[in-house]
Amino acid sequence: MGNLVIIGAQWGDEGKGKIVDILAQNADIVVRYQGGSNAGHTVINDRGTFVFHLIPSGILYRGTLCAIGNGVVVDPGSLIEEMDHLQGQGVRFGKNFVMSQRAHVILPYHKAIDRASEQSKGSRKIGTTGRGIGPSYADKMARIGILMGDLLNPPLFKKKLEENLVEMNWFLERLYKVETFQVDKVFDQYMAYADRLRSYIVDTTTLLNRAIGKNKTVLF
Repeated sequence: MGNLVIIGAQWGDEGKGKIVDILAQNADIVVRYQGGSNAGHTVINDRGTFVFHLIPSGILYRGTLCAIGNGVVVDPGSLIEEMDHLQGQGVRFGKNFVMSQRAHVILPYHKAIDRASEQSKGSRKIGTTGRGIGPSYADKMARIGILMGDLLNPPLFKKKLEENLVEMNWFLERLYKVETFQVDKVFDQYMAYADRLRSYIVDTTTLLNRAIGKNKTVLF
């Protein structure tokens, strides 16, 4: 089959998920390469009905490796919730699932800014889901974003978090007049997420380059 990239051409809801699910059955690796948990699709097969937001639907197929790439913004809490739900349906997570150490992390202040910014627009609202997707990508472009790999280095993560919250709390308090966040509370919450996810966080760039070099079929 070679390597394939599925791209939507009509601003979403084109049925990409259905095409990915069909092609995933014959792929060695299925990669989610961008976006966040605001997206989603449902797969219905003889095993039941499965809802996906961050995890590639290739996780349903034995022998297929699923990867979340570095272009994705990851809400660890939402990811763990999705994993737990799928595991409750009999889906297994082990060596068949990885995520990039360079994927950016959605933090509570991203969601708060997303919602507050949307609310402030009044009649000019854009219809954001309030999941922090846009603000997280904004941090990525500004080179101040926190990476999944940073969660595995607590001192580094805390330093970045402290620096970011100085600015983000200013916006939340002074501009939007909403509640701010405490460093220690957010730090402890995300350290718990890191404990759960650490075995899946890897260098996906090297992994995928090696797989392609071995003529593995990769579906993006």
